[in-house]
Amino acid sequence: MMENVEVISVSEDQKTILRQLLELYEYDFSEFNHEDVNEYGLYGYTYLDHYWTDDTRHPFFIKVEGKFAGFILVNSYCYLAKDKNAKSIAEFFVMRKYRRKGTGKIAIKMIFDQFQGEWEVLQHENNIISKSFWLNVIEEYTSGKYIVSDVKTQEWDGTGILFNNSVS
Repeated sequence: MMENVEVISVSEDQKTILRQLLELYEYDFSEFNHEDVNEYGLYGYTYLDHYWTDDTRHPFFIKVEGKFAGFILVNSYCYLAKDKNAKSIAEFFVMRKYRRKGTGKIAIKMIFDQFQGEWEVLQHENNIISKSFWLNVIEEYTSGKYIVSDVKTQEWDGTGILFNNSVS
């Protein structure tokens, strides 16, 4: 289990750091979405700037021992969740060095605790490791109180997990 895991809001002046981590994420994810780099050798991330102009988007770094270990992008653009205040994990990335050590689980639970209410977490159909990770984390976090649904977006098919962590 990793110690000293932090989740820190990304300030606009740290955008270039997040952009670089997004490139690593997109590289990893290209195994599933089959995207290629553009003419500049970059994948790019269409919505990056929106994380500082749209109040429903929230960017976070994951740090371990003060070092960058990944990021979590939260937004309110959901496919399955019906509540207008529902949150979605738009993107989630843990660098390989920090995987399978509890870093992602610790970080994502911090995010879930920070935003109470309805949640939606989607996984690409072919990303078996992601599907397993999210089911395990959400099973533990909610004590089994979640719903799994099939999802069909404009770009891909997959699975969605819905749960509500509102304080009753």
